[in-house]
Amino acid sequence: MTYWILTAKCTVIARSSVIALQDYELRDSVKVSKLQQFTDGIYERKRLSQESEEPFVSEDGKPNNIDSKEEELYTRPEMDEFTPESFDEYLSAQVILAVGEKHLQGEVIRRRRDQNGNPIGLRNANPILDTREYEVLFPDGSTQSYLANAIAESLYSQVDAEGRTYAVMQELIDHERDETAMTREQMEASGQSYTTKGWRFLVSWRDGFSSWVPLRELKDSNPVEVAEYAVANQISEEPAFCWWVPHVMRKKGRIIQKLKSKKYWHRTHKYGIELPKTVKEALEIDRRTGTTFWREAIEKEMKNVSVAFQFNDGDAIPPGYKYIDCHMVFDIKMVGLIRKCRLVAGGHMTDPPVDSVYSSVVTRESVRIMFTIAALNDLDLLGADVQNAYINAKTSERVYTTAGPEFGSNQGRPAIIVRALYGLKSSGARWRDHFSNILREVGFSGSKADPDVWMRKARKPSGFEYWEYILCYVDDILVISHYPQLIMDSISQFVTF
Repeated sequence: MTYWILTAKCTVIARSSVIALQDYELRDSVKVSKLQQFTDGIYERKRLSQESEEPFVSEDGKPNNIDSKEEELYTRPEMDEFTPESFDEYLSAQVILAVGEKHLQGEVIRRRRDQNGNPIGLRNANPILDTREYEVLFPDGSTQSYLANAIAESLYSQVDAEGRTYAVMQELIDHERDETAMTREQMEASGQSYTTKGWRFLVSWRDGFSSWVPLRELKDSNPVEVAEYAVANQISEEPAFCWWVPHVMRKKGRIIQKLKSKKYWHRTHKYGIELPKTVKEALEIDRRTGTTFWREAIEKEMKNVSVAFQFNDGDAIPPGYKYIDCHMVFDIKMVGLIRKCRLVAGGHMTDPPVDSVYSSVVTRESVRIMFTIAALNDLDLLGADVQNAYINAKTSERVYTTAGPEFGSNQGRPAIIVRALYGLKSSGARWRDHFSNILREVGFSGSKADPDVWMRKARKPSGFEYWEYILCYVDDILVISHYPQLIMDSISQFVTF
């Protein structure tokens, strides 16, 4: 369920969860004052008359609402308001569905429409109540229609807690190597042989599909099958195989028993949706599926992290700065199948910083004690997640990168990293230092027993004195107070929740 919230700026935002005011809060003078200030601000911004019985009458006496007859012409409660298919979360999903007596994997290609071209069914946040219909394309070229709730049920029943799907191998069909694969001459010259780089196999799965899988992944999930294939195709002496195939062939009886129930977990899809590895692949998926999900996710991430990069005139890089790579990491959230991405720095390419990189978090014991204190003192709890937390802090590392295609017109230019970008070794510590300064600014001090439990003295309206607490776990915070929202409001002046 989605709630539409009217803000103090007269803008409407969507939230999946809200907290209603309790009876005692409606009697609290501070809450009543804030409610009145909010109402007065709305009337002032929209020039509404508070004396009128009709709340949507302006000061000139003319109603602001649309005529009811005219509104009926544009409202169609029996169906969704028309939404472009590019905003439909199930499109391009790979899902296994019942077809007669078999279960086949198909791809959701489009919404089903009626004779007038309108989408069939109503969207609902609860998948069970979602009545939209979709057309699913199967490997033999046939299409069948399925309800959204059937697709959702199949998607979520075929994945683990992290959204990964698994497959059972039928046979290995083919193999190939690229220029990065080590040759026998290179192995003899360097003495290094523990590598699987540059090899991949064409695998036929029992669901009827085939795909290319890197050797490093198949070696873990199906070592015996790969070893037998390598021996049968006379490639077992290659550097990628010679260091492990003989051992597997000698011990294959034990390995088969141990891996009897082991499955290959797909890394290319999550919740049935294809996961790109690069920005180029993400944009190609959008082009192929006729959607803009990944493009919008990239644009949103770049808007958030743009402050972390500095472009100098003439593209000059100060002395002492080291080059590192940056890349996008793509993900899909379970709720709504929302596409997400994050720009991550290659911190493995930097030297260990001189400053400490340790960043502590609140302990489990402290959390339990704080819950007990809250219950004993009748205090409320309010949790929040700081958005793009690390970006709020400045970095102490002297590094730069080259802007990729996600930077738009700045692609190819050197960019100095000035904020604690995700992936840098010191980013966690710099964020903790930054947030600690914010908490000190609003009057909190760290506990001696647990430095991630912050506290300050407070007083209830009844005169009862107590301590307010803030618990920090990286970018997640928990406020314990009689008025936790007031504390959140004071912190929100420095960060975004």
